[in-house]
Amino acid sequence: MQPGPTHSQQDDAPTLLLVDDDEAFCKVLCDALGKRGFKVYVAYNLAEAISISARHIPEYAVVDLRIGTESGLELVSKLVALDEHTRIVMLTGYASVATAVEAIKLGANHYLTKPADANEIVAALNREDGDPTVAVAEKPLSVKRLEWEHLQKILLAHHGNISAAARALKMHRRTLQRKLYKRPVRE
Repeated sequence: MQPGPTHSQQDDAPTLLLVDDDEAFCKVLCDALGKRGFKVYVAYNLAEAISISARHIPEYAVVDLRIGTESGLELVSKLVALDEHTRIVMLTGYASVATAVEAIKLGANHYLTKPADANEIVAALNREDGDPTVAVAEKPLSVKRLEWEHLQKILLAHHGNISAAARALKMHRRTLQRKLYKRPVRE
């Protein structure tokens, strides 16, 4: 086990903003990233994240897609506006094609699904190029997964407004909420 950075090393360490509403996850990941040489600032909601990033513009950021009821996609664009060179990894347990595309379009450098360990996150933060050797799926998506992807796309088109998305889908708002809060079907 390597000792942690000294005070002077910590001052020179690259800054990383970690944003997730799961406090236990943040503590574990904060410790792991600190041991890998980052000076980590933690926020549990968008307001905290914006406040911290205004005081300490991060060189790196790990942002959860769903932060309570808020969307981490909003934060991605704000971080890029502060410093276009900030390297951002979107981390989520609710992965969808629509949110992955939007995260990258807004300025995230990579998109990882949970569970992801500190080594995977650091590798994603430092990755410059895409990987043309990524395996192409053998089978098409299941009907349940396609439905979930479609709901995510419609929700994004309505800027996260569940009521507006439900109206567009001609679905009761509570039914849509119930479907959205379920984890996506694993393929």
